[in-house]
Amino acid sequence: MKILSLFNNKGGVGKTTLTYHLAHILSETVENGGCGKRVLLMDLDPQSNLTIFAINENKVQEMWEKETAFMDNGEGYQKAKNKISKEEFETLINEPRTLHFLLKPTEEGISDEETLPPPVQLNQHGTLGIIAGRLSLYKYETTIAQRWSGTYLGEQLGIRTITKIRNLAKIYAEKYAYDYVIMDTSPSLGVLNKVVISMADGFIIPCFPDIFSLYGIKNIGDSLKYWEKEFLTMASLLSKENTKDFPNTFVQFLGYTVFNAIKYEGQNAWSLSKAHYDFAVQFPEVIEQSILTNKPIPDEIARLPIGETAIMHRHNTFPAQAQKYKCPMWELPNQELEKEDRNTIAGGNKKKYADIKIAYQKFAMDLLSRVSYLNNKQNNA
Repeated sequence: MKILSLFNNKGGVGKTTLTYHLAHILSETVENGGCGKRVLLMDLDPQSNLTIFAINENKVQEMWEKETAFMDNGEGYQKAKNKISKEEFETLINEPRTLHFLLKPTEEGISDEETLPPPVQLNQHGTLGIIAGRLSLYKYETTIAQRWSGTYLGEQLGIRTITKIRNLAKIYAEKYAYDYVIMDTSPSLGVLNKVVISMADGFIIPCFPDIFSLYGIKNIGDSLKYWEKEFLTMASLLSKENTKDFPNTFVQFLGYTVFNAIKYEGQNAWSLSKAHYDFAVQFPEVIEQSILTNKPIPDEIARLPIGETAIMHRHNTFPAQAQKYKCPMWELPNQELEKEDRNTIAGGNKKKYADIKIAYQKFAMDLLSRVSYLNNKQNNA
C-alpha cells in the first residue's frame, strides 16, 4: 500500500477534479478499462470539496449532523459518548464517519475506538471508498501545532497526533486491502499539510499554467526543505517504536501535471494557448530548482508532465456535471439525467466522454509507472 497526496500551494488548479477522477480510473476493473486497484480517498481539506464532489449533499449533511455533539461546537467526544446508550453508539460507529470524527479521540487525548467505521463506497465494485471531510478539521490542525514541540521530547500524545492520519490510512488499507490511499489537501502550507504531505509516500503537483502556480511550486520547495529537516531531526531523537508509523523515507516527488489549460490545436507542442504554453514550459526548470526532495524517478521523466498532454486541456462544463451526478465524467451518458441535461449529455457525441476515459487511463498508467520507482527507492532505503 502506498499513500499519495496531491498538493499545490495555489488553489483553483482543478486538484479535486483530478483526485476524484484519478481514484475512479485506478479503481475501475481492468475489463472496463481501469487499473484494477483498490483505492481509498481521504478528504484532508477542511473545505471538504472532495466530499461534496463525491457524496450526495443530503448524505453529507446527515453524516455531519449525527456527529455534531461529538465535535467542539457540541459537548466533545467523550461527554457525547457518555450521554447515549451503548447500542446507539454502536450504530453510530458502524456507519461511515468523517475523518475529524476518527481523529477526535486523539485530539481529546482519549483511547481510540476498537471499531473502524466503514468508508463511503463510491463504486459498485466496492473498490473505491472515501473517508469524508468535515469543516471542523481545522481544529485538529490547532492540536497538531500545540503538541508539535513535545514530539521532539518523545511525548506520546504529540507523536500519536502527528502520526494518526498515516496510522488511519494503514489500518484502513489493511482491513479493506487498499492498494492506494490518496489524500486530498488544501492549498495551505500550514502544519496540517506539513504532517499530511510529509507522512505520505509520494506526492503530485497539479499545476494551472500561470504565474501563481510557478511561485506556488517555489513555496512548496522551500517548505519541503524545512519540513524534511524537522522530521529527520525528530526521527533521530525518537526510538524506533515511536517512529513505527513514520514512512521509510521522507515523501518523494512523483511529478507534476498541467491541468485545466485552454486548448489551441496546433499552436505548439502541447496544443496550448500561447499564454498558457509560455508558463507551462517553465514548470520543469522551476521544479528542478525548487523540489530538492529526493526524486525516485529519472530526471528525464520528472521533466515531463504525468501523462504528458493526456489530461492537460480544459473539460469545460463536464466537471460540474460530474459533481452534480456524483460520477466520473466518462459515466455521464449512463446516468439517469434530468430533463435539462438530456440534450447536452445524452444527446451529445458519446465519443468525447470515451476520450476522457482514455485520457485518464494514460495518466493513471504513467503515474503507476512512477510509483514503481517509488517502491524501488523505498525498498532500498
